[in-house]
Amino acid sequence: MHPASAQNAPPEVDLRLYDIIDASSADRIERDIRTLVSFGTRNTLSDTLSDTRGIGAARRWIKAELDRISFACGGCLEVSYQESIALPSVRIPEPVNVVNVVGIIRGTVHPERYVIMSGDIDSRASDTSDGETDAPGANDNASGMAGVIEAARLLSKYDFPTSVVLVGLSGEEQGLWGGRNMAQVASEEGWDIVGVLNNDMIGNVEGINGVIENNTFRVFSEPYPATATEREIRSYRVFGGEVDGPSRQIARYVDRITDKYFTNLDAIMVYRLDRFGRGGHHRPFNDAGFPGVRIMETNEQYERQHQDLRTENGIEYGDVIEGVNFEFASRLTAVNAAVLASLAWAPPEPTGVAIGGAVRPSTTLSWHAVDHPTLAGYKIYWRDTTAPQWTHSRYVGNTTEFTLRDMVIDNYLYGVASVGENGHESIVVFPTERR
Repeated sequence: MHPASAQNAPPEVDLRLYDIIDASSADRIERDIRTLVSFGTRNTLSDTLSDTRGIGAARRWIKAELDRISFACGGCLEVSYQESIALPSVRIPEPVNVVNVVGIIRGTVHPERYVIMSGDIDSRASDTSDGETDAPGANDNASGMAGVIEAARLLSKYDFPTSVVLVGLSGEEQGLWGGRNMAQVASEEGWDIVGVLNNDMIGNVEGINGVIENNTFRVFSEPYPATATEREIRSYRVFGGEVDGPSRQIARYVDRITDKYFTNLDAIMVYRLDRFGRGGHHRPFNDAGFPGVRIMETNEQYERQHQDLRTENGIEYGDVIEGVNFEFASRLTAVNAAVLASLAWAPPEPTGVAIGGAVRPSTTLSWHAVDHPTLAGYKIYWRDTTAPQWTHSRYVGNTTEFTLRDMVIDNYLYGVASVGENGHESIVVFPTERR
């Protein structure tokens, strides 16, 4: 173990992330969105046999596109369908096959550890169960699906220690069925999921409120895991941590990467699982105990969501291609790709993070050593108890214990992250054990 110093501290930036960001193409995203719209409707209950219309044609095209990307990188993407049966419910009149399209860049060091970017394949008109009416779904959610495909192109040029998953989920509009199935598979197979970045509507910049804004986006995250035990929840009340679960740390990570690598773009962290009374495909993963966030535009245009194509009282309804800003979708795709790459290049987060300092003038943190070939050391973060984001940090080298002198434990919240030799960091881990 060595002490931290300016000579052995990892770099603050990785120039490869700028290359990934700059390579994101608005033209390719526009082409992919137009192709998805051309299938007429992608409703989960729509045609599955046609080559030109319906969700069957759409998912086969998505798989073919991921197969082409894999061919170009020498087979680096493991591409497959993931199928399940959605049973009859309020939005599903009869059993239907729900099919996800999955592409995996398998990790070289931790192949069963995953960072995931998701978009939705399906679309809908006014009636959720209407599989016949045109439902172009240009922004909701061809934009997110096109972002997933573009991110696959960007990231397929690199190797990562942790596996990167690019997935199109289906059945979202009928009850988050595709996400439910993937989360169930992940639970049954013991996936170690670092985080899920669910992209649902990343192409609109004109809000129903009259605001036109292309330099912000929202990141929704739950405060702590839905699977937290009663003992853990009681601990939050006394020691803190009620806004410091893994999903919230993923949201902060997205914000930090955006601040560091992007100009004139700001991630707005929303301290809520999702929009009020609404849901998205990160939720099934959260329900299963996996970290995940929703990434989307700041200002929604409700007249273009879940609407039959029509004009009423001079208002044009429908989710059409004219409502998508391709440059904006490209920038949010680049955010996803940069976050995925940073997490996949980083060492795993530390475990067993403990803290002590009651009635003492200093605060001490300790943690278990991380086994990773490119681990450089660790960084301690802290912030005021009312601050939404980590505001201070110190790299402490390759040690498993460190004392912050003259810092009273009562006045701040603390966390620890692993740092790789390349400068990439794990998510910050809030201490849950007491020294």
